[in-house]
Amino acid sequence: MAGKLNLTTSMIYRSKAPLRIGLAGGGTDVSPYSDLFGGAILNATISLYARASIEPLQNGQVVFECADRREAATYDAVYPLPLDGKLDILKGVINRVQKDYGSLPATGFKLTTFVDAPAGSGLGTSSTLVVAVLGAFAEWLKLPLGEYDLAHLAYSIEREDLNQAGGKQDQYAATFGGVNFMEFYKGDKVIVNPLRIKEVNLHELENNLVLFYTSTSRLSSTIISEQQKNVTDKKDDSIEAMHQLKEQAVMMKEALLRGTIDKIGEILNYGFENKKKMAHGITNPQLDEIYEAARKAGASGGKISGAGGGGFMIFYCPKNTRFAVVDALNGFGGDVKRYTFTNHGIQTWSI
Repeated sequence: MAGKLNLTTSMIYRSKAPLRIGLAGGGTDVSPYSDLFGGAILNATISLYARASIEPLQNGQVVFECADRREAATYDAVYPLPLDGKLDILKGVINRVQKDYGSLPATGFKLTTFVDAPAGSGLGTSSTLVVAVLGAFAEWLKLPLGEYDLAHLAYSIEREDLNQAGGKQDQYAATFGGVNFMEFYKGDKVIVNPLRIKEVNLHELENNLVLFYTSTSRLSSTIISEQQKNVTDKKDDSIEAMHQLKEQAVMMKEALLRGTIDKIGEILNYGFENKKKMAHGITNPQLDEIYEAARKAGASGGKISGAGGGGFMIFYCPKNTRFAVVDALNGFGGDVKRYTFTNHGIQTWSI
């Protein structure tokens, strides 16, 4: 008599959270500026993701596999896991989940992650990965986390537990998704305002906004730390630049809602000129050369994504200038990345 097939498999718990393009107000979500003056940012999530999968094990080990970075590590399932400089961002999530909810099994699990853009590229990769990993644990352990709870917990892990410099927008963008006008106040108060933009205007923005990877990365924490110090030291030029960037976010919101899409290049350029005054290292001769080449080819404005210093740049190309701009950018050896805007934030499921 033929033996029966054993089709029993363990569950896999998955999540994906979208990366974001910052369109206006970048840097005003960083304390102490947001605590003292209030910050405002406008961003949009795109079809590039951070992904996480959890597979329960029975061998008493915690296994990490970062597939995009080809990094792996194994530890005994004894919590808290050591923060030893190797995959600390993932271990920080695990340690906080265990501390707050005490529900991680001693039997162990495997955590597999993949991010569609390199670390340090300016699309919020690290924070989005934290959100994705938290989402996978919430799916597995049925954690009672709403959207604001999840975003704030991700922020707290990065900024407080791991002491990493940065702002608040990335965690909220990854969690909520879509095009959002975000406000930041003291006491970690955040208000996410989803924008109802006409579909035709989103299509036009998507068509005209070129996303270019410069094939460089940077350590954003260095730039952000200087930006924070400039506020603490009351450097007027830097603080005034941040005021102007906050106003830029309002200008960008109005352009999107009113459908005056071709004003966006001018608004981006206005922000870029002010952002350079916030801290050293936001731009450099190579990035300036790329920016000027794009402008000469027809872009009406652009910016460096994230804190600056490298990574992705975006350019607004009105009418049909995107083709000439892409040709000019290709001469710098980077990569023009295709994308679409997304309506969803983090999504989780199990199989």
